[in-house]
Amino acid sequence: MRMFDYRNAPFTRTFLFGSGLLSILLGIQGRSSKLGFSYQDIFQKVHLWRLIVSTFAFSSTPELVFGLGLLYYFRVFERQIGSNKYSVFVLFSLLGSSLIEVLALILLKGFNLGVLASGPYGLVFASFVPFYFDIPVTSRFHIFGGFFSNKSLVYLAGLQLLLSSWKQSLLPSICGILAGSIYRMNLLGIRRMKFPDSIASFFSRLMWSSAGASPRSSGGNFVRNVPSYGGRQVEGNYPLTTPLASVAEPPEASIATLVSMGFDRNSARQALMQARNDVNTATNILLESQSH
Repeated sequence: MRMFDYRNAPFTRTFLFGSGLLSILLGIQGRSSKLGFSYQDIFQKVHLWRLIVSTFAFSSTPELVFGLGLLYYFRVFERQIGSNKYSVFVLFSLLGSSLIEVLALILLKGFNLGVLASGPYGLVFASFVPFYFDIPVTSRFHIFGGFFSNKSLVYLAGLQLLLSSWKQSLLPSICGILAGSIYRMNLLGIRRMKFPDSIASFFSRLMWSSAGASPRSSGGNFVRNVPSYGGRQVEGNYPLTTPLASVAEPPEASIATLVSMGFDRNSARQALMQARNDVNTATNILLESQSH
């Protein structure tokens, strides 16, 4: 049993590994407190390198844990739209949020914001935009008089990260949400953009080689983008241990989750039954099915 499942999410795996390793190395060297940037760093000292480093490395262990945990959860978007388009989303989120942060520092320079929190806040909070709109609530429950859903823990983890350094983390988080909103509004057709196949293939080989595997052996494809699936017989490397007839009918909420990702309803139902109603496994079955 795998502790982490990165099937069909090679870009997420590479990004998490790189961000985590950079954060740990800089922390060991005692440079964590110097990762962020302020108005003075950019416009007076002209330390533009801080813009790059602060985009990828977290400055504290709690931020690292919550940030990478959320990005690991959001790998569902790479599985949904494909690694190529997802890499465009990541690039746009990081560059867009950084640009908005710089503009915000100019507008708010009289508020003494200090050094902003470092880390891929832009990507994390840009991902909350499609999470809010595109991931359906599949279950609801109440604890101590409060009503929650299956999405509540993700929102709570995001709130913890948003408030981790108060003003220093609040501004990057808001800028990330703004970047994610701009992407969702599809300004200049950004949601249709992809990297050229030559570039995508190069990064695909780079990512899989860094993991010690090949795209073919792991069932992933960096240049693939998930289309809207028609009714296609589901097949894959997940043999049934029990006959379909003896598997319980999939919950309507689970079927709706897969349909929201663009899969055909009948294919979603078959995959869920083959996966014994496990949504994550069913998603992998459907993605592998369409790649054959």
